[in-house]
Amino acid sequence: MSTWRNRYVGKGFERAGCMIERPEVFLRQLFDRAVEVADPMRSLKDFLPEKPKGRVIVVGAGKASARMAEAVEAVWGPCEGLVITRYGYGRPGRGIEIVEAAHPVPDEAGLDATARLLALVESAGEGDFVLALISGGASALLVQPVPGVSLAEKQAVNQALLTSGAPIDRMNTVRKHLSRVKGGQLAAAAWPANLLALMISDVPGDDPAFIGSGPTVGDPSRPDDALAVVDQWKVALPGGVREALARGSGVVRPDDPRLARVQNVIYAAPRQSLEAAAELAREAGCDVRILGDALEGEARLVAEVQAKEALTLQHSLRAGDPPILLLSGGELTVTRGGDGIGGPNAEFCLALALALDGAAGIHALACDTDGVDGAAEVAGAVIGPELLKKAAELHCDPEVALQRNDAHSFFAALDAQVVTGPTLTNVNDFRAILVQPRPTA
Repeated sequence: MSTWRNRYVGKGFERAGCMIERPEVFLRQLFDRAVEVADPMRSLKDFLPEKPKGRVIVVGAGKASARMAEAVEAVWGPCEGLVITRYGYGRPGRGIEIVEAAHPVPDEAGLDATARLLALVESAGEGDFVLALISGGASALLVQPVPGVSLAEKQAVNQALLTSGAPIDRMNTVRKHLSRVKGGQLAAAAWPANLLALMISDVPGDDPAFIGSGPTVGDPSRPDDALAVVDQWKVALPGGVREALARGSGVVRPDDPRLARVQNVIYAAPRQSLEAAAELAREAGCDVRILGDALEGEARLVAEVQAKEALTLQHSLRAGDPPILLLSGGELTVTRGGDGIGGPNAEFCLALALALDGAAGIHALACDTDGVDGAAEVAGAVIGPELLKKAAELHCDPEVALQRNDAHSFFAALDAQVVTGPTLTNVNDFRAILVQPRPTA
């Protein structure tokens, strides 16, 4: 066995020989690194042009939008504008008004703020410049239902979508066709001004049309496409919502001339965060395998697949071999059948722990980079070989918790949650599985 030792002063973990001595701390440091590189104060300025002459309007929405506005004003100084962010995610603006509203189910604060944001954008004229700051969460925060749909009905549809198990891009197709601002309609409202949208991607594949439901991006989908999503995932529609979808909406086609002066730029994405975490792990001596930054599917099923891969890799390891780190991103889903909250990262960890069945030498962490897993104010969870044993001692049944989609309560009881508070960014899920050789007797 190798006897070299590399201690990471101030990073909270160390490697002795060929083993990571404090796996849970190590995994948390990797997650923190992934979040850090997506911080708008660190990354946005390199994509910000020189402040245009004349009237400049800054608008935005999403969990990172207030932080993005802060980054803009750090370079441009005080600006005219309004951004909408999630409760608790606000930052002090120097000129830009910051409004907090509900996410993931919209509320009256979001409805009122969106009306004012649209009016501000519509006031832009020839020669003016609109900067739109869009990040994950914008879809719920930009709230202006189509005629015939009330806020209460929009809330009910959002809640039904969140528990349906539909992928985020399919959910956003429905949201676009129930909205007066999504699907390119915000950009169309800014015509004839020039518009630059700077985006943080939180969607698999980094398609700007699905980041926040694409308020500045034209969309080719039809009302029938939205109805097909509703039917495929059995989304219950209240009142006259189906009729409103069938009537059609103002979703803007990609070739609409009102989009001719629009530029959409993704400046931060999941891949960058995974690569940053991978670099840190390689410094610690790990053999890093990135499984992909756009994984989708049921959280528990993806966990079973990754557990098998981790166990297979561990079987090939011998004493003295470097640890293997499996990294992945994307957005998993939970089709909720029980009475729990059903966060996909916590459910992934719970299903992973069950599939690993206490395998020595394997630890894992799964968290949402925005600090909110599903509807819980918890980023995710961390697991290790002793988790199931500890659960048995505390009379916590992991199988029952998984059946009830109640992973958050399970991990809370075991003090295995990862709680960050608002991270002010959002590049989707971060999953890391550390595979080390089985300890020898």
